Amino acid sequence: MTQEPCQCPDCQRFYREHDRLIREFPTLRQQQELNWAALQSFRTLSGRVLEDLQKQQSLHSNEEIAEVSPGESSVADASDLLQQTIADLENINAHLFSVEALMERVFDVKVPEEVEKKFRELAGELAPDPLNVDRLRLNRLLHQTPDLPDRS
Repeated sequence: MTQEPCQCPDCQRFYREHDRLIREFPTLRQQQELNWAALQSFRTLSGRVLEDLQKQQSLHSNEEIAEVSPGESSVADASDLLQQTIADLENINAHLFSVEALMERVFDVKVPEEVEKKFRELAGELAPDPLNVDRLRLNRLLHQTPDLPDRS
């Protein structure tokens, strides 16, 4: 029993972006640079948000009274949420540092121009022009085997 690809907006946006990135960056070197830039932008933005939230937490903790009265539970809830968010972002940043260390190994790989040509050739097969009639046939072939097993 074949399963159609998911048609939800998130999946459709993913498929379009996936294919666009293959079409626009069809070589190993371009994919390496693209992934490095994406990782660095993620680290930069995530780190900056973390710094701002930590400053916000520091300001709030200096302004808070030692005991929270029963009517101020929403203030305590907001403080707990902020603390949890900071902890989550710290974890994300730690993981991003690990990914960066792994990505540095990816940059050690260099391939000859013939292999880069093979990357370009296969990129055209994997992500053809979305306006091409063959695109519908390719999508059907790629999605005959579902990515995830049916849970029903």
